[in-house]
Amino acid sequence: MKRTLVLVLGLLAATLAGAQDWPSKPIRFIVPYPPGGGTDVIARIVQNRLGEVLGQQVLIENRGGAGGALGTEQAANAAADGYTFLFTLSSHTINPLLYKLNFDTERDFAPVTLIVSVPQLIATQPGSPIQSMQDVIKMSKAKPGSLNFASVGNGTPSHIAGELIKQKTGIDMVHIPYKGGGPAVADTLGGQVSFAIVTMPAAMSHVRAGKLRALAVTTLKRNPGAPDVPTVAEALKMPDYEVDSWYALFAPAKTSPAIVAKMQKAVAQTIQLPDVKQKLLEQGADTVGSSPDYLGQVVKKELAKWPEVIKAAKIRVD
Repeated sequence: MKRTLVLVLGLLAATLAGAQDWPSKPIRFIVPYPPGGGTDVIARIVQNRLGEVLGQQVLIENRGGAGGALGTEQAANAAADGYTFLFTLSSHTINPLLYKLNFDTERDFAPVTLIVSVPQLIATQPGSPIQSMQDVIKMSKAKPGSLNFASVGNGTPSHIAGELIKQKTGIDMVHIPYKGGGPAVADTLGGQVSFAIVTMPAAMSHVRAGKLRALAVTTLKRNPGAPDVPTVAEALKMPDYEVDSWYALFAPAKTSPAIVAKMQKAVAQTIQLPDVKQKLLEQGADTVGSSPDYLGQVVKKELAKWPEVIKAAKIRVD
């Protein structure tokens, strides 16, 4: 008994000492998507200034493939030593419902912080008869199936956002999946689709240039980067409507809570730096910097929320 206690106390002391010394070498962020995408862009905005706050270099490693599953699995299997983290987005809670994965979203990860909230933006071309979200509902009810919407792909948050509108209002719209925000926006600009639902960074430059008309954002509150654009919840009087394309940081499950706490504090500090906050705002990203517990609650809530939507919409991935 005494020997066991000594061993336990020794391990605890070593863990605490390791946390106090952390970080003593560069830190790796696995981004489970290719370079240039939204997740990569947000990670690189945070990267350098976070390295300054921590006093160690932060390295981005892009590991795209299988809708983010390949890089996420690599992060799940990484050493829980505080030098590998997963920088990902809200598909983290959708992919387990669509793919057969070799990891568990909750069991294999320790939440660190929800970094930013980024809405999906619903937008149409200026010449469209659709002036508001109310028009979307009226036109769809008058002629079911007459409207279609572009998303960035089957099972993505933008697809989910459209299906949730359909389910909550009882309307019938046709979903047109694209391979990314660029093609979806291009066909919306050209009038090939009624409107697009894409992440805010993919469309806001066109909105500012007058080439697209913003109808709504999908978060519960208005976005600071577009304060005049209403939320779907406001426009359609649906207070529980929310599709938040958040970006967050996770660690392998057995990472020391002391290291997790230090990283959360460093990230929260970094995203409030004026230059970082401004760059994030330009991407439509509203800074959060939540506690680990808050991110854990978001993950749990969404894993319970999306199965019903996905089943009702009969969403499948290729």
